Amino acid sequence: MARQVWKPGNMVYPVPAAMVTVADRKGNTNIITVAWTGTICSDPPMTYVSVKPERYSYYMLEETREFVINLTTRKTVFAADYCGVKSGRDVDKWKETGLTSVKASKVSVPLIEECPVNIECQVTEIKHLGSHDMFIAKIVAVDVDESYMDEKGKFNLNGTGLIAYSHGEYRELGPAVGKFGYSVQKKRRMV
Repeated sequence: MARQVWKPGNMVYPVPAAMVTVADRKGNTNIITVAWTGTICSDPPMTYVSVKPERYSYYMLEETREFVINLTTRKTVFAADYCGVKSGRDVDKWKETGLTSVKASKVSVPLIEECPVNIECQVTEIKHLGSHDMFIAKIVAVDVDESYMDEKGKFNLNGTGLIAYSHGEYRELGPAVGKFGYSVQKKRRMV
């Protein structure tokens, strides 16, 4: 198979299309859509968002050192795109998208009610990396929409219509093709 070698670049896809809510000390809030976010550590639970210093939300992240990662679904993908291409300097994204701001349980930053999962975060470190600065944070609470809980109390995250971003397109996650550990499970004998 022939291969091409390209210049260095980020080709790790898909990535989240997460709406991140931020606030400043005066109570101004904004929504920024980021793809540069993910898990850093499971114990203690930690995450990050990487943001360009010229973005409107940057000063809010730096000032309050808090943010909420709000997972995007098929129902909220239009709003996520809008919040990624419009600046909070110019528009009120809450008003323009019709998203609902809800008080968080542990941080001063609001949640987006329409999102099935909201991850409340407190920044522990800011790393200046180049085009983006990484806000490393501990996760202090996870809020989930109860309408996705089954009768046994299990949260059906895969039934929420989660969206990922891949090479310029928003894509809904598809059917399962395996589960954790299935490659090493003993095969059941056929009788």
